[in-house]
Amino acid sequence: MTYKTKLLTTTAALVLAAGTAFADAHATHPETGEALASEQSFSYSILDDFPSIDPQMVEDVEGSSVARDLFEGLMVENAAGEAVPGVAESFEVSDDGMTYTFTLREDAVWSNGDPVVAGDFVYGLQRAADPETASPYSWYVEVMGVLNASAVIAGEMPVEELGISAPDDRTVVYQIDAPRPYFPQMTTFPTTFPANRAAVEAGGDDYTSPENFVSNGAYVLSEYVPGEKLTRVRNEMYWDNENTIIDEVTALIINDSNQALTRYLAGEIDLVMDVPAGQFPRLSAEYPGEALSFPSSCSYYYLINHTDSGNPALQNADVREALSLAIDRGVIVDNILAGGQKEAYTFTHWAVAGWETPDIDIANMTQEERNAKAQELIAGAGYGTDGEPLTVEILYNTSDSHRSIAVAIGQMWKQTLGVETELANQEWATYLDTRGEQNYQVARAGWCADYNEPSTYLDLFNSGSSYNDGKFVNEEIDALLAEAKTAEDAMPLYQQIEQIASDETAILPIYHYASVRMKDENLANWPTENFLQNWYSKDLYITAGE
Repeated sequence: MTYKTKLLTTTAALVLAAGTAFADAHATHPETGEALASEQSFSYSILDDFPSIDPQMVEDVEGSSVARDLFEGLMVENAAGEAVPGVAESFEVSDDGMTYTFTLREDAVWSNGDPVVAGDFVYGLQRAADPETASPYSWYVEVMGVLNASAVIAGEMPVEELGISAPDDRTVVYQIDAPRPYFPQMTTFPTTFPANRAAVEAGGDDYTSPENFVSNGAYVLSEYVPGEKLTRVRNEMYWDNENTIIDEVTALIINDSNQALTRYLAGEIDLVMDVPAGQFPRLSAEYPGEALSFPSSCSYYYLINHTDSGNPALQNADVREALSLAIDRGVIVDNILAGGQKEAYTFTHWAVAGWETPDIDIANMTQEERNAKAQELIAGAGYGTDGEPLTVEILYNTSDSHRSIAVAIGQMWKQTLGVETELANQEWATYLDTRGEQNYQVARAGWCADYNEPSTYLDLFNSGSSYNDGKFVNEEIDALLAEAKTAEDAMPLYQQIEQIASDETAILPIYHYASVRMKDENLANWPTENFLQNWYSKDLYITAGE
């Protein structure tokens, strides 16, 4: 497929006219020597609208992708997923590993011309931790181990006591509660991005509208039509603008993955983020240069509501285990998805750096053995074919893939256990509220790593985590998580946590993601080696093709 010709937005056209566009009819890439297309813009499809694109409020994968274009943190990631300098040109760590000092580059400015100063990073993190902001990701500041984070988030200390400071305009100092060798990578996450106080305060509730948004990244917000599209264009004030090639990026919100694929094949979209379930084998055969599958740092699972508002039968650990055992994960990954996903019996993704998956019993059984044990457990609990009827409701957000999986699991539960299922489908924002308020029985969920270390998954088992939407509580896990924060070797503790979560069936792990994409062959430098799939439009470019 050749690169599609599209009309530039007025803003992008002005950028070109101003002479800042990298490519022209004869331009070549400065490093690879490839001929570049005269138009450097691309579009991609996503399933759901953005709950927010404010870095301190972002809580989803697609919102984070936009935030990484509009803002730049102290560190960014390269194509291999390694942390490299962003706004910070360098950093030093103290001998005890508990103080990080970042030195900012002098040429970083905001899109309105204001210099980016250390106080902007302090204000951004304080804003995320401030209970008045009500950030859904305030807990991330705690996970980073920032000094006094828990007390600040709880409203027990003022935000000024948070362990981040700016001794001068070019120095950001983080104080953390224990050594974390992966800490620099944690500063690539949107929650830690700088914020322009004047713009935030002047914009108020409309801060994120295109006319008010002030950003320091490679792009600025050009247009946002809720439920339809979001467009960002080159930020001429960005410190590395002269080495940025892509001029315009448009996220198209298409709730139907089949429709998105149809539009891609018609030449209307350059990148499909969510290929319809089961179609990868056909697409890879027909479009071998365009259909992609590679490991992605997300785990797909079913949450169980452990509170009194949930299904009473699911408070029985034997019932939960029976439901987990009866899920034929091989059928889901091989027959329904067929895109390189792997069966999951633990929450932590198999490809996380340094992770050694513990020996979980359920993973070593055949499906026939799992089914037999599931039937024993459900009967012993008084439910199933010969016991009390049991109906379980599965909540999922709108997606053909989520529905296909829910239907399949419902059939597995019916055939193996005699359990009936009811499906409840909600749009993304409503689904998040319903799940967060524990107004469900079983809910589809997906968690993508915020950094490449097992605790990015396991911290969700903490009874106090705001993303523990099942409200699972286990004091031993809480203690192990606390111990792991300061342990020289946390891996055995992490494995114990997964073992306990499996023994208690805290969640129902289903599969570990693979990123399945359809990508125009002329859209170059997509970071397939970045396990977290943190991508930056400034690193991409469009080749001229034939």
